[in-house]
Order: sequence, then C-alpha cells, then structure tokens
Amino acid sequence: MQLEAVSVAPQGASQQAATPSSSTDATQILPAMPMPGQRVGAQADRRQRRAGGRRSKTRTLRKSGRYVTSRATADKITDLALDATLRAAAPYQPQRRARTTQRRAVLLERPDLRQKVRVRRTRNAICFVVDASWSMAAEQRMRATKGAVLALLRDAYQRRDRVGLVAFQRDAARVLLPLTNSVELAERRLRTMPTGGKTPLTHGLLLGYELLARARRHDPDVLPLMVVLTDGQANVSLTGMRPQEEAYRMAEYIAAAQIDAIVIDTEHPSFLRGLAQMLARHLGATYYHLADLGEGALVDLVRQRTR
Repeated sequence: MQLEAVSVAPQGASQQAATPSSSTDATQILPAMPMPGQRVGAQADRRQRRAGGRRSKTRTLRKSGRYVTSRATADKITDLALDATLRAAAPYQPQRRARTTQRRAVLLERPDLRQKVRVRRTRNAICFVVDASWSMAAEQRMRATKGAVLALLRDAYQRRDRVGLVAFQRDAARVLLPLTNSVELAERRLRTMPTGGKTPLTHGLLLGYELLARARRHDPDVLPLMVVLTDGQANVSLTGMRPQEEAYRMAEYIAAAQIDAIVIDTEHPSFLRGLAQMLARHLGATYYHLADLGEGALVDLVRQRTR
C-alpha cells in the first residue's frame, strides 16, 4: 500500500478541508482561557540551513549567526575560521620555514584552512492533530487543547513560527487551521471546531503530514513537529485495510519522513489499552498520558520537547 498517494477523504465523506462542518451529531466546545504565551521551538539539529528565524538553534550556511566551532573541509572555504586555521598551522611552522625562503609571519597550506560553523535560530511548523471523535469528546480535555493551541499561536505571532490544527471525527479529518501565526483566525476556527462521531485516525495523520510536508517543501529550513492527541483507536479506513493497521502504516511513513512527533494519550487512565502508546512507537514519537500533564503542561511540553 502506498499511503503517500492517498490524499482524499474516505469514500462517502464530504470534502471539507479548511472550514469545519455543522452536523447534527457534532458538539462545539469553546477553548479554555488561553494560557500565557510560552516560547516553543523545534529540536536543535545538525543540518546546515540558509534561512533565519527566531526560534530553534540550527547550523547555518550564512555568514551570520553565532560562531561556535570550526571544521576542516575539502570544499571551498566561504567563511574562514582564522583562529582555528592558525592553531592548525602552528605545529608545522618550523618544518615549513626550513624548506622555504619565504619570510611570512605564518606559512599556511590548504589542509590548515578551517570553515566556521555557525548556529542561528530557524522557524518551526507545529501541527496539532486532534482526535475530536466521541472518544476525545470530554469537554474539559477539548477546552484544554484549544487553549494550548491559542497560547502557542500567541507566542508564534511574535517569533515567526506557524501553528496548524487538524481535527478528525465522523468519517474524515479536516484542516481547521492551516499553518499560520494569525491569532484571530485561530480563535474563529477553534470556536467552531465540532466533536463527536467515529475516529478516522489515518486521515488525521495524513492531513497533518501533508500540512507539514508542504511547509517543508516551501521552506526546506523549517523544522516540523506533529503533536497528536488521541486514545489511539482507529475505526475508519482510507484504503480498505484494517483501520488500526492502516494507522500504524501511516505513522511509520511519517517517521520515515523524519517528522518529529509527540503523542498525548487521551484515554481514561482506568481503561488504558495501550493503543496510543503503540501509535507513538510506530511514529517514533515521545509518549505522554494526558492525566500526567497538569494545567498548562501541554504548552510547556512542546517547548521542552522541541527546544
């Protein structure tokens, strides 16, 4: 099965992408009072990037950013680390002076040259993939989720990061909030987010992946993070495969695409079946249970996990 070729809702589902539907069995839950904005950032990595940002530390090819170390390279030197170059050349000065009449202060050769390695802040794309089915329809949990998204957006507004929201319920998933730093748009979309119905987990993961993959194609320097809030149960299939197996296959595909992820288990602590934990394994994600996270902890968790 090639899940990467699937980008549509299940058969019979209405094609509603960016605007939530109003259905007879859907309940709308308002967000909790937004928490104070917290600084979040994608995990620092070792890829060299050209774009700048204000958040996560990443290596950069630009001649700006903080100089942290140096490296020898066979490529053209574009940002000479003079101090490291002199240190590399120092032990060889007596031998070089003995075989030349040049009267230079320092005799340099190509193997001495060192390239500066700089770090700077880069942008993040954070996508919440939220289970809005009856299994996640507890009002307190949904309000907390909405409040966390708003808090993250308030922070992103100042720091160039973008936050998106995918909700899945009934027969399909919907992009309620494209990646944005618009707090006003987020508030409008979150207030009309419906809940109830079945659990099309695969479609939710797929739309979350497509949102982040599109952002990375547009800007290869962006650092993607997917935050999945679900009990891990799937009962709607995109391809005819068993829903649970299909969801795990989709999760493996996301992990192979090197998209960082967090799974928050929303199942009641008294009835844990381990489905969300298994989903986290297939995603290569860090797993937490909602009951272990106190008030405001979701925002703190994203900040700590991705700094």
